[in-house]
Amino acid sequence: MTEAFGKGHHLHLIDGSAFIFRAYHALPPLTRKSDGLPIGAVAGFCNMLWKYIQGGKPSDQPTHLAVIFDHSSKTFRNDIYPLYKANRPPAPEDLRPQFPLTREATRAHNIACIETEGYEADDIIAALSCKARDAGGRVTIVSSDKDLMQLVGGGVGMLDPIKNKDIGPDEVREKFGVGPDRVVDVQALAGDSVDNVPGAPGIGIKTAAQLIDEYGDLETLLERAVEIKQPKRRQTLIDNADLIRISKQLVQLDCDTPLDFTLESLELRDPDPEALLDFLTRMEFRTLTQRVADRFGAEAPVIVEAATVATASAKVELPPIDRSLYTIIRDETVLAEWLAEITQKGIVAIDTETTGLDEMQADLVGVSLCTGPGRAAYIPLGHVGEGAAGDLFGGPTLAEGQMPLERALALLKPVLADEAVLKIGQNIKYDCKILARLGLKMGPIEDTMLMSYALNAGEHNHGMDELSETYLGHKCVPIKDLIGSGKSQIGFAQVPVERAGEYAAEDAEVTWRLWHHFRPLLSREHVATAYEVLERPMVPVLAEMEMAGIRIDADHLRRMSSAFAQKMAALEEEIHGLAGGPFNVGSPKQLGEILFERMGLSGGKQGKTGAFSTSADVLEDLAAEGHDLPARVLDWRGISKLKSTYTDALPTHVNADTGRVHTSYSITGAQTGRLASTDPNLQNIPVRTDEGRRIREAFVAGPGMKIISLDYSQIELRILAHVASIPALKQAFRDGIDIHAMTASQMFGVPVDGMDPMIRRRAKAINFGVIYGISGFGLARNLRIPRAEAQAFIDTYFERFPEIRAYMDRTVAEAKQDGFVRTLFGRRIKTPGINQSGPAAGGARRAAINAPIQGAAADIIRRAMIRMPDAIRDLPAKMLLQVHDELVFEVEEGAVDDLIRIARDVMENAAEPAIKLDVPLIVDAGVGANWAEAH
Repeated sequence: MTEAFGKGHHLHLIDGSAFIFRAYHALPPLTRKSDGLPIGAVAGFCNMLWKYIQGGKPSDQPTHLAVIFDHSSKTFRNDIYPLYKANRPPAPEDLRPQFPLTREATRAHNIACIETEGYEADDIIAALSCKARDAGGRVTIVSSDKDLMQLVGGGVGMLDPIKNKDIGPDEVREKFGVGPDRVVDVQALAGDSVDNVPGAPGIGIKTAAQLIDEYGDLETLLERAVEIKQPKRRQTLIDNADLIRISKQLVQLDCDTPLDFTLESLELRDPDPEALLDFLTRMEFRTLTQRVADRFGAEAPVIVEAATVATASAKVELPPIDRSLYTIIRDETVLAEWLAEITQKGIVAIDTETTGLDEMQADLVGVSLCTGPGRAAYIPLGHVGEGAAGDLFGGPTLAEGQMPLERALALLKPVLADEAVLKIGQNIKYDCKILARLGLKMGPIEDTMLMSYALNAGEHNHGMDELSETYLGHKCVPIKDLIGSGKSQIGFAQVPVERAGEYAAEDAEVTWRLWHHFRPLLSREHVATAYEVLERPMVPVLAEMEMAGIRIDADHLRRMSSAFAQKMAALEEEIHGLAGGPFNVGSPKQLGEILFERMGLSGGKQGKTGAFSTSADVLEDLAAEGHDLPARVLDWRGISKLKSTYTDALPTHVNADTGRVHTSYSITGAQTGRLASTDPNLQNIPVRTDEGRRIREAFVAGPGMKIISLDYSQIELRILAHVASIPALKQAFRDGIDIHAMTASQMFGVPVDGMDPMIRRRAKAINFGVIYGISGFGLARNLRIPRAEAQAFIDTYFERFPEIRAYMDRTVAEAKQDGFVRTLFGRRIKTPGINQSGPAAGGARRAAINAPIQGAAADIIRRAMIRMPDAIRDLPAKMLLQVHDELVFEVEEGAVDDLIRIARDVMENAAEPAIKLDVPLIVDAGVGANWAEAH
């Protein structure tokens, strides 16, 4: 007899529609080979569902489970407000036939599949959550839908399945500014343009939250609206009271949704292997079919091969990866045979295994090679024998059955340098640097990570494991299975050779397969030029820069650390005086108690632990109100961060062999093409503060050398003037006019000569802010002015430059239609959230507007960097750093003028011949003994 649902039970409710759309947008189009039926969303849905029910922590495992779907677009809410969801576009044509298949997939997994005519999935989730909570059980709603956040609390939580992040009352408050019990009131006021919930015109989430906080609830607010001091807001609430009440009915989830089943019927059940395998076989999901069969110890059904529909580049079906086919190369004869095969085929996938992640310090442990499916091998070179006591010099003893490192490198060297052999890697920059330190040059090269980036920037990460599962349907051996984790973790050199060989050779084969998958897509998706011109050539350029490194003055940093410590101590003393007694300034909890309990300041928001938030935004708002204590704490935090991040940390990054700091640049670190600097990050050192400039003083030139900085002047505004075709801005840039003063003059009708610096500052803030889609609220915060005044500035800006609004609208429309935007140079940047609803859509819209501009700027400096090594090859100079729009060089003193002349010419003409910009690119140059002097 089924046990009654109650205490100790845990109900998981999966938002089926969210899973479907995530699967549809995350995977490339896929059709069933036998008949061409679209099945990409079904494949992704099944993989997500299988992964979900197989994973998770024991404490979070469900005892009861259901997947909830929307039945149809028309619900009882359309009777309340006929225009509800009237703006929603229809589902894509190739997705519609997949909806019933996802229901069938759910039932095939032996999971309850629920939908109710006339009600949305959210209402069913609400009703089930309320019933389960009232019965004493726990509920986890598997979704990130903001509308479901009103249910959080009292045993009901949410899990964002994409970010794998729990959503509790604190996260709800962070999003809406109120607790879950008042989310409906805030949504009713703010409305929702995507769902066509009207709300109160001109009132957004933050204002709505402030009003609800002040008046307690929506009905009280509407009854006391006449008391509101702001005339426009008061009249809006009075005039739209009925519409606001209707909006509340639209956003309020119905916990009384009729259910024709019991909670007990949702008890978690194991899948019926036969039924599940039958469904997966009919869908022709080979990899998942095998995975499920393995899980149940069953024999996977044979999926009959069907003729692949002919395309411009028909995909070749490959056999599954079989690690038992791999070879361990232990002697010269076998290695020579492999190298002969590689030379004959002219292509090889290669991967290195090392003792660490720092390419400037890690030692080589082994090399893996792949020439085709199942044809992969591993060359062990640095594995340590188990239990070895070490040699006479205290070093570990190598395991038996490995070639001498020097001999293996000698055999590999000519093949790796052979221009007739293409070397394929995944993040091959790492391998290039490891081998370069051993005297081996590798080229020509291709990188599957960069191919994925060219095809799918903005859609997902580009690590090999994720690419393998997404595009090959193959799960790689996790590295932790070999080396463990935590205190028991070992180095790769300690992994037994046979196990290491399977892992490493698999990496090479997966890379080989990814290359064959991505290569034809580059041309088909019209990104081959972007990959060949902007991505692949960056690898050797960055490898050379990173290996060059930059000198730092460690003594200077130590002196700064000491000065920072003294300044922090002085600030602490001042803060204690303002607080009325000593406390730990670094403790957010203690600070919150002092600000909001002892001092009684307004704006305190408590999280689920009861602690007050003391984030930078909170302290900045308090400081803007004239409170000294939060202002001094912000100063203290700023100095503390500089001390810990830079003056204390940078000396620890000095390489013992080179005496320099070697940052690492990620080519795929940002979807717009901007590079990301890590270990250490040298791109975020403040330049507008005295302390930041002093930190840059620590980056110094070598003896007889100078540091040169070349920086594009206002490049993103210049690109905006070009892409939006703004006559006034283009002419100003051509004439060399102060663009911010010109903008202020155009907007506010004041002469350029003798302009008030404050007016120019406001124009500058708008000029740069508009590129990032700044709101009236954001500009108000930046300029410390009322929001209405800031919004008026933005409105005036768009009235004066209507071409910018036209560009924004055009770009968003294209992003919604295509799912991506392109830069001037053909870089494609996906915009996966552009058609979603809620605040996420606003962020996606701003990203879509900014991406072509920031992306084009990134493309231009990449083009300059790629051309730079050849341009300065005959000079005693090296390119050391890239910091967004700036390049930093080290050059002998006698060649400073030549370097500036040549490098500036390369940078100012980097867009050509691909693009002829309507405005000139200008590069500012500086020279100094250190970076601060040069910038």
